[in-house]
Amino acid sequence: MGRNTSGYQTGYKYVVVGGGMAADAGLRGIRRQDPTGSVLMVSQETFPPYDRPPLSKGLWKKGGRVENIWRGLDYGEMGVDLRLGEPARAIDAVAHELRLAGGARVHYDRLLLATGGMPRELPGHPPGVTYFRTAADYFRLRRAILSGHEAVVVGGGFIGGEMAAALTLAGKHVHLIFPEDGILRRLLPAGLSAAITEDYRQRGVAVHAGRQVAGVEPAEAAWRVVTDAGEAFEASAVVAGLGITPQVELMTALGVSCPDGVEVDAWGATAVEDVYAAGDVANFPCPALGRRMRVEHEDHANRHGECVGANMAGRHEAYDYLPMFYSDLFDLGFEAVGRLDSRLATVEDWIEPQKRGVVFYLEEQHVVGVLAVDVWDRMDQARTLIAGREAVGDGAALRGRLTG
Repeated sequence: MGRNTSGYQTGYKYVVVGGGMAADAGLRGIRRQDPTGSVLMVSQETFPPYDRPPLSKGLWKKGGRVENIWRGLDYGEMGVDLRLGEPARAIDAVAHELRLAGGARVHYDRLLLATGGMPRELPGHPPGVTYFRTAADYFRLRRAILSGHEAVVVGGGFIGGEMAAALTLAGKHVHLIFPEDGILRRLLPAGLSAAITEDYRQRGVAVHAGRQVAGVEPAEAAWRVVTDAGEAFEASAVVAGLGITPQVELMTALGVSCPDGVEVDAWGATAVEDVYAAGDVANFPCPALGRRMRVEHEDHANRHGECVGANMAGRHEAYDYLPMFYSDLFDLGFEAVGRLDSRLATVEDWIEPQKRGVVFYLEEQHVVGVLAVDVWDRMDQARTLIAGREAVGDGAALRGRLTG
């Protein structure tokens, strides 16, 4: 293949679209299988791949260092070309070409979509809100938060809960606003959610449960946030963690239906010839649960990205892994695997009530999810329990199974 005026090749054996953890893992998978094939990474971010979890966790703690988030690959040494800060605009599936925002067209033999997702925004798109997901968001928020003592965090899920804890530990007074009646209530049993919410209040977080943001407007402190109950707070920074919407536009433009991410088979291939997908954007078959799922966590990004990248390069290995995820909320740490949904039946096995123990999530008398609260090194056992599809009845026999 030749090179265009920008110095890049006009065609590559492998093109990776995205610059996150799954994209980086995809590159590793490709290179482990094919050390010499030409590779291009195209990313709308201006930074090379980095680990996302520290952005809402470790970087806000004493001793957290930004330089530790970078993924550590020497892309030049690996023979990988990077085009950063230039989004992909369209795929020509017939010509096997990727069209970039700047107008360039790049031919691919095989293409990996690791486009992740875009943060959900507040209704009306009020100004002044940082929708927290990227390193650029972290740097922007860090600058804003240094100028004042007050911060508003919107969202009671993983990112909202982690950011409220991180900013509090960084010495800021935080208002936490979310529509549910407790932190992580969509995932956790009522008692555990209530205990976490009360712990936040005891640590000085102003928790506004059952509230939604009605408006954000400029104010003396920087921003004034008003809730649907008429409450108003001024803050130097407003950060929202409302989840993401998978970036599927490149596929839907080809006429592919993507109701919840890009559907892939066990090897990561999509319905479009020679196009694969991995990570947050991919909707994949999960044998352990007997259903399709989409996962937005680090373990899946790394495992799925590497597997699909290697499959693009010829390995042909099915992805049958059940990924885990984790979170840290002040002193409380947990690991989980499978489906966590507060609408499911649960069996709670506490060593110390609401502080240390295991929660099992049941569907049709089978374990489909396990949450370990300050109980460690149980995820392999939990995966075996879920994959075994053992009938557990009312779940009484589960007590002591993972806490013993």
